Amino acid sequence: MKRFQPPRILSSRITDEKLWKSRRKIIGAAGLLGAGTLLGGAGLVRYVDAMSGRPDEAPDDAAFVATGPLQPTPYKYITHYNNFYELGVGKQTPAENAHYLKTRPWSVEISGECEKPGILDIEEILKLFPSEERIYRFRCVEAWAMVVPWEGFPLSKLLKRFQPTSRAKYVEFRTLYDPERMPGQKRDILPWPYVEGLRMDEAMHPLTLIATGLYGKELPAQNGAPLRLVVPWKYGFKSIKSIVSIRFTEKQPRNTWNILQPDEYGFYANVNPAVDHPRWSQKRERVLGKGIFAEKQPTLPFNGYAEQVAGLYRGMDLRKYF
Repeated sequence: MKRFQPPRILSSRITDEKLWKSRRKIIGAAGLLGAGTLLGGAGLVRYVDAMSGRPDEAPDDAAFVATGPLQPTPYKYITHYNNFYELGVGKQTPAENAHYLKTRPWSVEISGECEKPGILDIEEILKLFPSEERIYRFRCVEAWAMVVPWEGFPLSKLLKRFQPTSRAKYVEFRTLYDPERMPGQKRDILPWPYVEGLRMDEAMHPLTLIATGLYGKELPAQNGAPLRLVVPWKYGFKSIKSIVSIRFTEKQPRNTWNILQPDEYGFYANVNPAVDHPRWSQKRERVLGKGIFAEKQPTLPFNGYAEQVAGLYRGMDLRKYF
């Protein structure tokens, strides 16, 4: 896989240390890219030490963050305007019901087409990726523009430990099913548990992240604690929350929304302003926090990450495989 080599940046363009509350945070270059919400192309910059301005020692294949003219979305919006039906269908309901979702104990089962299947406790996973080695990335989530400083690690680094075989063409993810901890599951809103999937090359791409926190804090329950998938060039429903199962498969998984409404939610879910949702246009989007009457921004192909990920879909009809 090609490794991108983003340029060094000036220390004068580094986010103030106090804003991030710790030394290992990333820079914000005049603002940060949301989900296709900036006018013009996205840039990529290396992580830097927030105190010295020197490049961080993060691995090259993990050291990427999209930049642009937007500032990070305030924490209160990120954590109180959510799509997480397991905790309730309202935008504020997941935060109100977050106390039900206890994330300890927690384990993840890895199975399917791999040489070393197994079960890992959440603490084992976090030890594999200590906080000083986790990375930060900015992107938007859900159906509106949001700029989120995620903390996490590349999904590929976890998957490689289980040695997927040549038969592993896809990766399937499942959310916890426990109506006591997830009261929204007491209603038949969706076929529980929530299921999502990625093609293997998508899962192994260095921009695909397992999030464990945001804004330098532990990931809140309403945002998908303790482990949430983040795929920055796709629509939010692909970023499955509260993961308890990762399975390597030879056949394409049936993801939840594609089962329910296949004409509206395709398997790939790449941000593509040229393909409208059957019930609304996706050419423009609204930035969360600016108000319902704020002017919408143009949506960028692949969420502004076209330079990095468009090659994954070369030769595909993106209107058919939406």
